[in-house]
Order: sequence, then C-alpha cells, then structure tokens
Amino acid sequence: MTGHISGSCLCGAVRFRIAGKLESFFLCHCQRCRKDTGSAHAANLFSTTASLEWLSGHDLVRTFELPGTRHRKSFCTECGSALPGVDTDSGLLVVPAGSLDDPIAFRPNAHICGDSRAEWDHDLEDIPVLAGLPGS
Repeated sequence: MTGHISGSCLCGAVRFRIAGKLESFFLCHCQRCRKDTGSAHAANLFSTTASLEWLSGHDLVRTFELPGTRHRKSFCTECGSALPGVDTDSGLLVVPAGSLDDPIAFRPNAHICGDSRAEWDHDLEDIPVLAGLPGS
C-alpha cells in the first residue's frame, strides 16, 4: 500500500499521517502483544521506508519500552489508544491498524507467534456475529 493514510487516537487529540509504502501487515499472538491490546492479538502494519508525520498532539504521545526486549508501544496519554512508533535502532515504523482512520487496501500477510496464541482464540468463525451491541 503506497500513498498517504491518516489516523488518530480515540479522543482525537493526536492525529497523524503516514506517507509511503506500508510493506507488511501482521497479526501477532505473542504474550506481549496480547497484554498490550488486551485481546487475542495485535494488528500492526510495518514499513522500513514510510514516514510518520504528527499533525496534532505529538506532545501527548509516549512510548513504553519493555526493558531487555525490542518490544515498544506508543500511546496517547489522554485516552490510552495505541499509536504509531518508530524503532530508533532499526528505523522500523510500526502502525497499529486500529489507529488508522482511512481504509487500508490489503489484508494481513500472516498470523505470527502462533505458538503463543491464546487458548480461547480458535474456531471463532462458529461464534455468532451481532450487527451491534447485545440486546440492541
């Protein structure tokens, strides 16, 4: 995916734009990503060449780095939403898919760290899909 794509945090205080090619899209099931998201996996896009431009709220962005690992998470200090970050060592841009406001034109490349997959994260196609909240 090449071009410009915009995103923001949940409260709207932080806005950003990505310019360039997003090279891969992975659903990571490692324990760290599950802790970060509170869900079955993280959904992140990656690029070694795209650039990140903060349009507003850059002063509200913080990055947590897990000591002794390469694991990082950038987030809005107002609402806690996951935000893009750049690995200062490798220059790799990591963009949480849920932080994007514009649609993306491709599907994930792969599930990664499948050996760490949550025990309840299997055969989910069989669970009913509701159009809205339960009871609505």
